[in-house]
Amino acid sequence: MAVSELVRTELARHDWASLGCGCGDGAEHLPLMFEAILEAGSARDMSGYTLDGHVEWNGEIFACTPPAVAVVMAALAGELSPPARDELVDTLWRVSAAEFYPDHAIEERTRSAAVGGFWPLVRIGLTGNAERALTVADIVEWLELDAERGEHYRRLLRERALAKTKRPRPRRF
Repeated sequence: MAVSELVRTELARHDWASLGCGCGDGAEHLPLMFEAILEAGSARDMSGYTLDGHVEWNGEIFACTPPAVAVVMAALAGELSPPARDELVDTLWRVSAAEFYPDHAIEERTRSAAVGGFWPLVRIGLTGNAERALTVADIVEWLELDAERGEHYRRLLRERALAKTKRPRPRRF
């Protein structure tokens, strides 16, 4: 798959070298990491490339996380291979579960970047499998949308998960 112009624009918008990364270095390597993930057509093509340990690590987010989440949301708005989509949604889920932030402003900028890509995220949850629907429901809860809107979409996503859960067929005698 090709990296979309929207993603390239979002990647170019940030000074990655000035941002701290979960690996302990500057985040200047993240654009290449994103490109490798987004261009991968299969899990094998993506081998060795992950955002885990860079955008978030062990429940902590970093200075690179808000712009990285903006790139994730831009990418989710386009066509992706299943492994690339899964890596991005799983990264977003791990970010949403983070408990440690360098400061409150980073947490808020991260959440704001994710809210900006709400619709493609919900589409993925409503059209994916049960696990994906539950993952997106967890992310929607973290987004802290207004009460009615957030509850509505969490309920829809959980219903989707329940409907997609395989149940054993009754035995016929």
